[in-house]
Amino acid sequence: QVQFVESGGGLVQPGGSLRLSCVVSGIIFSGASMGWYRQAPGKQRELVGSITSYGSTTYGGSVKGRFTISRDNAKNTVYLQMNSLKPEDTAFYYCNRLRGGAAVDRWGQGTQVTVSS
Repeated sequence: QVQFVESGGGLVQPGGSLRLSCVVSGIIFSGASMGWYRQAPGKQRELVGSITSYGSTTYGGSVKGRFTISRDNAKNTVYLQMNSLKPEDTAFYYCNRLRGGAAVDRWGQGTQVTVSS
């Protein structure tokens, strides 16, 4: 059974940083493309960025240059480093396996990020 366990969220002031982690089980992680998503209150879940099994990354326009995705295959973990955070980054953040550019597995519980002064 595939499982995603996200952590690292919290309350941070504008301009601050957070590093999110997602531990993955139930799949061959090293061969999987992974995505980070977020869902703000009243909005649809959106793809923040992705990382292929080879480590190639892509980012949404609103986070490009501020967020960085990385992975540690030995730990079955994908990371989201978030810098220069803005109030509009406030959301629940989730990871998922990607196939054809879309999430394919059941969602984890997510981790909440709140950017506020």
